[in-house]
Formats: sequence, structure tokens, C-alpha cells
Amino acid sequence: MSMPPVSPRKTKATWPKMVLLCGLIAATSTSLAPSASAQNLPLIRDTEIENVLNDYARPLFKAAGFGSGRIKMRIVQNDAFNAFVLDGRNVFVHTGTLMQANTPNEVIGVIAHETGHITGGHMAALRARIAKDQTRSLLAQILGIGLIVAGGVTGGEGLGGAGQGVLFGGNEVIMRSLLAERRQQESAADQAGLTLLNATQQSGLGMLTTFERFAAQEYISDAQKEAFARSHPLSTDRLARLRKLVETSPYYKNKDPAELQLRHDLMRAKLSGYLERPQTVFNRYPETDQSLPARYARALASFFKGGPGALESALAQVDGLIAARPNNPYFWEVRGDLLTRAGKNREAIPALRQALKLDPNASLIRVQLAGALQDDPSPEAINESVALLRKSMIDDENSRAYRLLANSYYKQGKQPEADAMIAQAYFLEGDLKQAQLFAKRAQTRLRSGTPEWLKNDDIINYKPQT
Repeated sequence: MSMPPVSPRKTKATWPKMVLLCGLIAATSTSLAPSASAQNLPLIRDTEIENVLNDYARPLFKAAGFGSGRIKMRIVQNDAFNAFVLDGRNVFVHTGTLMQANTPNEVIGVIAHETGHITGGHMAALRARIAKDQTRSLLAQILGIGLIVAGGVTGGEGLGGAGQGVLFGGNEVIMRSLLAERRQQESAADQAGLTLLNATQQSGLGMLTTFERFAAQEYISDAQKEAFARSHPLSTDRLARLRKLVETSPYYKNKDPAELQLRHDLMRAKLSGYLERPQTVFNRYPETDQSLPARYARALASFFKGGPGALESALAQVDGLIAARPNNPYFWEVRGDLLTRAGKNREAIPALRQALKLDPNASLIRVQLAGALQDDPSPEAINESVALLRKSMIDDENSRAYRLLANSYYKQGKQPEADAMIAQAYFLEGDLKQAQLFAKRAQTRLRSGTPEWLKNDDIINYKPQT
């Protein structure tokens, strides 16, 4: 599935490599499960940003005793400052958090806090309470994304807002008990997060800065509060305890390394360039700012501004970035992306090849290169595209890769295999009906027992959990 080259002024879901995927958050006990599309979380993917977040989180996860790859960092496209967990496998961070946090340590503090929820088993405890409580239908409502977990992720009210008023009417005693439990969990997550920060010799100042920022929101209306403030209720006592623990840590004055700060600033600039209106970007990063992040953001904004010469101007600015940092794979990736979005797929191939050479583990760049190669009808190009896509799926399955692979198989005359890939794409996107339709169509013509046949069989026989 290719992304059309449209401006973010028309839609916010216009990511080049940051492919918009909805609901890839289902975490079930089965080995094969579709996306939780009903939750409709707009998740985005980008190699550069994911690598930054993984580098922030990896020491914390290791200190918490989590095995490599057990927990994934997920990026939610939402302007509000927020982060949350739904299970023990994913930490969700809003783009608003990344853009508003001035330092890596502020984001690291948020991740440490959310990791504290995972180590404390807080979501499991809430679900267990629902399972045994006679008023589980009531509690299930407040466990929904819009109320207790994600606050403003879906635009719903958080605890203390209109949602709380309605629910309190059902059973005030139960609700107050649950909210007290929630506050205890938040305090426990603070302490667990600080323990992880100390274990990794990092300052807790970023966490403190975040919570002090939202402490001021305790006295304004819930409708005006940031999602993080609503979903992470903060008391004066809790903030005082947190401040004491942070300031007495031997690592309180530790600063982020300069190179990590630069990567953080480049991440923020990239998000601004792709998500914000060009004029907003130019105002945020004026020409007087000649730093790499500012030049990065302006290069993207120049492209999205459109008009005659927009592509040439943007490419010239990206080439300047490449000249300054020739070993940065993501400058090369952006160059290829802008050419792809301008319909110049073949011209994008050299830049994408260089990006992949510099970051050979980047599955998303591999998929992007495979997509550009499909503009070349030669058997060699199609074969290379297939090889790239199949390799990308070893570590990182995503629906775009499956759809591109289906397109390659169609060109090779492999209709059953193409239908099987379309089935996998629909399944990952949460459309079980279409997934099973294509799987059944492919099943009759696939050789029994092959990996494709077995995956299709799983889809055909999949029963949604209730």
C-alpha cells in the first residue's frame, strides 16, 4: 500500500516512512491475533524515532528484568502530552509528548514511570478486579481507553471529568475505592521508575519536571487538562515525595549526553516537519537558526509547502544535511522519501540503498526500498523487492510489507501467494472478514503444509476473543 504524496495541511496521516497504522496493539495469548482496530489508536512507524525511543527505554527495561524485545515502544499520533500502558508488552507514547519534552531525560522519566506500572502488574490487577467484581460492567467502562488508561487518546474525558460524573452515579463507593487504588498505583509507579533510573545512573529530574508541570493543572477544569494529567492523578503529597526522592538521588545532576540531546532535537524537528503546517514549522525554526534540527524541519516544510521548485528546494536542503552528516542514514532516507512522494521512485532508489547500507537492520527502510523498486518492471527488480520484503518480515511484520509483497507476487504470476499476502495484511489491520475471504480464496490453490498455507489456515480458523 503506497502512501499518496499529499500535504499534511489536508490530513495529519501523511507519513512517508511514518506509515499510519491503526490499532496494532492487540496483546493476546494466541500466537496469531489481529489488530485491535476497535481501539482505533493511530500508531505511526518511523525507524529514526523508534531507534531513539528504544535507546531511551532499553536500559530501563533491562534494569527491570525484561528480556530483549519483550516490550515494544509504540508511537501514538496525538498532540496531547501523554503516555500509557495497556498490558505488559507495550508502552505507548504520544507524539505530543516527544515534541513538548525539551530533553531526552524528560521522555526517559515518562518511560520509567510507565515501566513501573508494568513491573507492578497494575493493569493486570485492574483486569483481575473486573473479572471478580459483581459490578464488572461498570468497572469495565472506566478501564476503557477513553477514561482510565489513555485519558485524551481518543478524545474522551479522563478521571475527574464528565466520564467520572456519570460513573459515580452508578456506585460511588466502588468508584472511590477504585480511584484510591489508582492513586496508590501511580505513587508506586513513581518509586519504581526512580529505582530504575537510579539503577541506570540517570537523573529523575525529567520525571519531576513533567509532574511539576502538570501539578499546576490540578486547579483548572478537566476539559482543559492534558491527557497525562487526567490519567495520572497527582496529589501534593505525592509530588513532595517524588521531589525528595529525585533530589536525594546521587544521579540528580547527571545530564543527557550531547549526542543524545542532538538525536532528541532531530526527532522533534522531524515530527514538526511532517506533522505541522509548513508556516508553523518556519515560525518554530526560523532561518536565523542554522542548527541541524532546524535545517531538518525546514527542509521538510519546504517540500510540504508545495508550489514550483518545492522538491528541488527541499532536496537541496537535505543534501546540505547529508554533507554535514554523511553517515546519518535518516537524512538519506528522507531524501529517498521526498523523491518517492514526488512520484520519482527510481530516482529515490540510490538514496534508500545508502540509508539501508548505513542502517542494515532498518526493516522499515527495507520495505520503503522494496516499494521504490516496484516501479521497475524488470524481473530483477521485482525479485529484489520480494527478497527485501521477505527479509523485513522476519523481525517486523506490517501490513504495508504484505501488500507490497502481494503486488510483487501478482507481477510474478503467483496469484495464490498474492492473495495469501493480502489476507495477512487485512488480518494485521484488524479486518477479519476480508482477511478470511482472501485466505479462503488462496487456500484452495496453495500447497498444503507450506508456511503460507499454515498462516492462511490460522486466519480461516481464527475466532475473536470475547
